[in-house]
Amino acid sequence: MFTNRIRLFNYILPVLLLFTLIGTVHAETLIVYSGRSKSLVEPIIKQFEQETGIQVKVSYANTTQLAATLLTEGDKSPAALFWAQDAGALGAVSKEAMFEKLPESILAKVPSNFRDADRRWVATSGRARVLAYSPERVKMEELPQSIFDLTQPIWKDRVGWAPTNASFQAFVTALRRQAGEERTEEWLRGMKANGTKKYAKNTPIIEALAAGEIDLGLPNHYYLLRFKKGDSNYPVAQTFFKADDPGNLVNIAGIGILKSSDNKNTALKFVEFLLSAKAQQYFTSDVFEYPVIDGVIPNANLLPLSELLELAPTFDLNQMDDLKGTRDLLGRVEIL
Repeated sequence: MFTNRIRLFNYILPVLLLFTLIGTVHAETLIVYSGRSKSLVEPIIKQFEQETGIQVKVSYANTTQLAATLLTEGDKSPAALFWAQDAGALGAVSKEAMFEKLPESILAKVPSNFRDADRRWVATSGRARVLAYSPERVKMEELPQSIFDLTQPIWKDRVGWAPTNASFQAFVTALRRQAGEERTEEWLRGMKANGTKKYAKNTPIIEALAAGEIDLGLPNHYYLLRFKKGDSNYPVAQTFFKADDPGNLVNIAGIGILKSSDNKNTALKFVEFLLSAKAQQYFTSDVFEYPVIDGVIPNANLLPLSELLELAPTFDLNQMDDLKGTRDLLGRVEIL
């Protein structure tokens, strides 16, 4: 009898292990391509894992590079989700019909200007382009009123930008749509001729302002706020250009589910979590970005979204899908 029990146990144990392995591999692992920085999003990803038991494997890289990777991989991509830093990269992937349509229950949580018109992607947070400056070296009355003023001789060798950064490239894509190809190229060439200094990312722009290397910079709004969190006297300030100027672009970070994924239901749970009050509160309280759903306690360090949108140019984020055209232009002007 004892021998029979051992035989039964030896038979059942491998079967149980097999079912456990199948269940774990098949449904409870997500592969995410993230153009969002690991330091910013890893905490909320870990919280999702803890609450759901779903394992998330993340490939972190530049948003533009990941979009290019997805276009190359096509329906062979192992990714279930593309979490991008800007609408331009999402648009480029969406243009190739690689995203699954999202349910209305998800989209309804987010304002119409923060989601794809064809239901392919949805914003997870909002961000704005700003003019950062040194208040020690530039007086308020001297600040340029338009992005186009930065090519003036007064700003020669005094401005910094990050041409390889995905957010900057998204801004240029939007500028091409708003001001036209010719004027955008003229502005880029004018900035180059005026000695605009190149930085790899937005953070070095803020650091260069504090160090006295430059007097003006073109980052996203939240980078300076992170410095101010650690040092309220950090010697950099930021502002906006005049209302409706292209330099005040309001962009988003957003996410889409890959049509080629066989794990769409689990991917949808991740999207739902990012649009939960808990995750949205994290984005605004800890990351200093704008929430995209109602019911989130506002961050007192941020200009209210309603006021921000009054300063921003009227622009459809769905038009930011020509990432290749922007990179071709930047290459032609030789600033990449």
